[in-house]
Amino acid sequence: MINSIENFELHELTNPKFIVPKLAKYRQNGIDKSWELIKSHDSVAILIYHKENNSFIFVKQFRPPIYYSNGERNGVTLELCAGLVDKDKSLQEIAQEEIEEECGYKVSSDSIEKITAFHTAVGHSGGCQTLFYCEVDESMHISSGGGIDSELIEVIEMTPQAVQEILFDESIIKTSGLIFSIYWWHNTKRAQII
Repeated sequence: MINSIENFELHELTNPKFIVPKLAKYRQNGIDKSWELIKSHDSVAILIYHKENNSFIFVKQFRPPIYYSNGERNGVTLELCAGLVDKDKSLQEIAQEEIEEECGYKVSSDSIEKITAFHTAVGHSGGCQTLFYCEVDESMHISSGGGIDSELIEVIEMTPQAVQEILFDESIIKTSGLIFSIYWWHNTKRAQII
C-alpha cells in the first residue's frame, strides 16, 4: 500500500544520481548576487484518455518532498503518467515507455501528441517538462502497470466529471501539469470526443 510510510529520515546527500545542488554567483545590474539551485533532468508527462471508458488514466504515488513539506502527514500525489528524460531516445519514445511501465498500455510513439513544453520549479531547478496526450483502449492494455524496479505506482481511472470535481480540491495533492492538461483537454479535445 502506498500510504504505509515508516522511519522517515533526512540525510545529507552525497554522490547524487538525479539532482546536483549548486550555488550560482552572478552580477545583475551592478549588484553581486547568489542563488541556490538544483541541476535536474527534464521530464515528460502524458495525459492518457481511455476512449472506451470515457476516463483519464492517472497515477498515484508517494513523493518524499511532498511528505516532508506537509509535516510528514500526506505525501501521496495524483499525477499524470511521467518520467525523466535520462535516455538517448526521442521524447515520444520516453513517453511511450512510461505509459507502458506505469500504466500498462502499449501505444505507438507516433500516436502520442505533443501539447506543449514548459519549465517547472523555476525557483530552484527550472527543468523543462514536455506535456503529451494519447488515447488508449482495452486492446492496448497489456499489464497492470505500477512502474518498474521498486516503484510503487497505483493506476487511477477517473471520468472527466470526477476530475472536474477535484481540480480545486486542495486536500488532493496534484501537479500543475495535471490541472493544465485537463483544461487543455476541455478546450481542444472534449468536443471531438463527447
